[in-house]
Amino acid sequence: MEVWFTEEWVKGFIIGVQIKSVIFTKRTKYQHLAIYDTVELGRILTLDNVIQTTEKYEYLYHESIAHVPLFSRENPEHVLIIGGGDGGTLREVLRHPEVKQAVMVDIDGDVIEASKQYLPLWNTGFSDPRAKVLVDDGIKFVADTDQKFDVVLVDSTDPEGPGEVLFTPEFYQNIARILKPGGIMCAQTESPLATPNMVRDIYQRIAKVFPVAKLYTAPVPSYPGSLWSFTCGSFEADPEKPVREPDGSWNLKHYSPEVHRSMFVLSPRVKRDVGITY
Repeated sequence: MEVWFTEEWVKGFIIGVQIKSVIFTKRTKYQHLAIYDTVELGRILTLDNVIQTTEKYEYLYHESIAHVPLFSRENPEHVLIIGGGDGGTLREVLRHPEVKQAVMVDIDGDVIEASKQYLPLWNTGFSDPRAKVLVDDGIKFVADTDQKFDVVLVDSTDPEGPGEVLFTPEFYQNIARILKPGGIMCAQTESPLATPNMVRDIYQRIAKVFPVAKLYTAPVPSYPGSLWSFTCGSFEADPEKPVREPDGSWNLKHYSPEVHRSMFVLSPRVKRDVGITY
């Protein structure tokens, strides 16, 4: 008998993934967490029945959200990750030898612990001595901390449930407060094809806080629309222009300086729907 996991991307459109086995499930304090082994995508992590990351495609998302902003900063010594409990973004951040400390703040400790145990391709960053992992509310952390960061990454869930508060103007203003001079932030900002109105709203909130606000995209076939967006905000750094390059020994699967620049090339429809005029 075949067993399938299904997710409704938009009303009237459902995708399905055939499951080989259930690895882990738990109702955490905040959400329903599950990890499955699947026929086509390898291990996948879901929250409230929504795919968050997959073994087959996780590199597309994690390399995109981490390396574009980090390579746009000359010497990113201190990095903050809000969310990112699966560990993939932390892994990519810690590839950069310039990074002296990466602070990761995720509200759901159960997601972190399950990822440590069941997602070996994602979890290598947790054991790095430069990693500081906190189980805490990201909103509270950025509002209260006195620490300054070169790069802030918002690797959040969708803007609903526990992730909703990570898309507010107040949150972006607090991020701006804790950035060092020349620093840069980057957030995942949903699908410009499946939810263009949502992307436009988030982009505009970031653009009201940061004089430089630029959106870029990457293909992520396991996410709605198969095209995902990220938005960088800064007071001076231009995220379109990498100032460093990865070491060839990194063996990256998606990111390169050429891909970096190409991710900012947006189709006329995406620019129109999101309201981008630059």
